Amino acid sequence: MMTVHAVSKLTGVSIRALQYYDEIGLLPPTQYTEAGYRLYDDAALERLQQILLFRELEFPLKEIKRILENPAFDRSKALEQQIELLTLKREHIDNLIRMARNVKLTGGISMNFEAFDKTKLEEYAALARESWGATPEYREFEQKNAGKTLAEQKQTGDGLMALFAEFGALKDGDPAAPEAQTQARRVRDYITEHYYSCTNKIFAQLGKLYGSGGEFTENIDKAGGPGTAVFAAEAIRIFCEA
Repeated sequence: MMTVHAVSKLTGVSIRALQYYDEIGLLPPTQYTEAGYRLYDDAALERLQQILLFRELEFPLKEIKRILENPAFDRSKALEQQIELLTLKREHIDNLIRMARNVKLTGGISMNFEAFDKTKLEEYAALARESWGATPEYREFEQKNAGKTLAEQKQTGDGLMALFAEFGALKDGDPAAPEAQTQARRVRDYITEHYYSCTNKIFAQLGKLYGSGGEFTENIDKAGGPGTAVFAAEAIRIFCEA
């Protein structure tokens, strides 16, 4: 665990900014000390890294929060798109530098304004935004969460983690066993009730995310113990293929 001061020193993000991220529900600390000080684990730092990447791409905090709270958020895919966006941004800046140097060398005004054209970058960013949020499932998710307080949203998330904690009690058994399959159905139904209509196709994709490492796996294993995420992913795969 790292204190807010240690995280600020490591990342360059001010303590006030970290406090604000907590206040708006963008980056809640992993836990608080008895004295009320914020503590952050590796999963929280991973989320902060995602936030900072989106900030480098000039995404508003509100939009970043919406993206990261999407239960279907695919971190690996997002990183690929962020790399492409950052590459396009670097290309745009390089063009501006070359134009400025040319103006300096010639001592005149360049009549070529192509370096200012951000069309390619903006078009790709729009496509990335659409893939991150403009899906029917995400719109349904937003509708169901409209008006909910941070405490209510946290309660919903805690309810999902409680189901995975119950998966943890089954993880030493057979993922195809009736009790594991019943638990998979309960998770799917919970997502449908509280987030969006979770078809078996979507549920199968979520299952892969749950067991693929990263924040999903860490959170599930934290709820149910090491190995829970992989077990749940396999139970979900079997459930969706039945």
